[in-house]
Amino acid sequence: MAFPYMEAVVGFMILMYIFETYLDLRQHGAYKLPTLPKTLEGVISQEKFEKSRAYSLDKSRFHFVHEFVTILMDSAILFFGILPWIWKRSGDFVVYAGLNADNEILHTLAFLAGVMIWSQITDLPFSLYSTFVIEARHGFNKQTVWLFFRDMIKGIVLAVLIGPPIVAAIVVIVQKGGPYLAIYLWVFMLVLSLVMMTVYPILIAPLFNKFTPLPDGELRVKIENLAASLKFPLKKLFVVDGSTRSSHSNAYMYGFFKNKRIVLYDTLIQQCKNEEEVVAVIAHELGHWKLNHTMYTFVAVQILTFLQFGGYTLVRNSKDLFQSFGFDTQPVLIGLILFQHTVIPLQHLVSFGLNLVSRAFEFQADAFAKKLGYSSSLRAGLVKLQEENLSAMNTDPWYSAYHYSHPPLVERLAAIDEPDKKAD
Repeated sequence: MAFPYMEAVVGFMILMYIFETYLDLRQHGAYKLPTLPKTLEGVISQEKFEKSRAYSLDKSRFHFVHEFVTILMDSAILFFGILPWIWKRSGDFVVYAGLNADNEILHTLAFLAGVMIWSQITDLPFSLYSTFVIEARHGFNKQTVWLFFRDMIKGIVLAVLIGPPIVAAIVVIVQKGGPYLAIYLWVFMLVLSLVMMTVYPILIAPLFNKFTPLPDGELRVKIENLAASLKFPLKKLFVVDGSTRSSHSNAYMYGFFKNKRIVLYDTLIQQCKNEEEVVAVIAHELGHWKLNHTMYTFVAVQILTFLQFGGYTLVRNSKDLFQSFGFDTQPVLIGLILFQHTVIPLQHLVSFGLNLVSRAFEFQADAFAKKLGYSSSLRAGLVKLQEENLSAMNTDPWYSAYHYSHPPLVERLAAIDEPDKKAD
């Protein structure tokens, strides 16, 4: 008797939905708490705390609805054989277009087009509500409806231009990979990720945002001096117009070898009281680079990717797997999709482990910035970002441990303050 893969996958999805909903309920209860954590009393203003509570509760209610609809749709798609139905209809479309339906690449592209149309239609109401109701209600949304749809159209066009060559390459590699398939797939994805990491900030990101050099002044001098003191090969320092879409703030860096760039959101500069707070945030980011966190994460992802491809090669010819989900053929892309569904339990464990590592890295980067003398500025900067982004002030420990890749503010401030207390 064949193993019921589909029933097992749907069953696990529902179990995970129940578990994560339980965690969401715990966090929803934390959002409702009427008082600040003791560590944040006198640090966060009561006005900001009340706004944060309202924002968090709004997002939480929306999340409950969104997740319920998502689990219903995802379970129905698998249980009622919607995927094989779309695969068959996409083959009919290829024939209707006068093309060769036996060409798996064309068939796969038609299938992906159908899936993309479906996902755009089903996701659009939630995206619109999140952006123009919740984000707007709490003062974060700055984009117009036209800008929203313009970004969406640009994303679709990019997917249409970039997707087909990648899909075609994957299909050919799987068809001709033989016993070294896992290695070939991994090498291809490694090269693709490196290319995209290079191309995205230079060619793609500017399609959505405007990047301008940080003007000459005290802030630029301080960041350049900090980078030079750490021997960080800073080549360009940009400000991005994040305020055209949202009031949320951030900063990041990218680039290979001796061609590093730092990008500051204009909202970050506007929200921090002085240059030292911005520089402290950059010191934290440079700590990730100096401590090789980016490299460790990249290597870990590559190892996990290779292991996944290795697992895929073991099951890709399993007729039982395909038949369990309603497929009478074994297309390459469908095999990858089904394999991803069958390893969902492992993916949850891996995600949890990566979150633990990421949280440890955040503490280390904070400690690095502190050693550079930015303790008070980093503390003030973190508090300011927490206030301005209306981030959750009260967090449930179970929810935080499972979901957060960054430690809650209370834990970060305690870690920053602890060495000072020992020194005293």
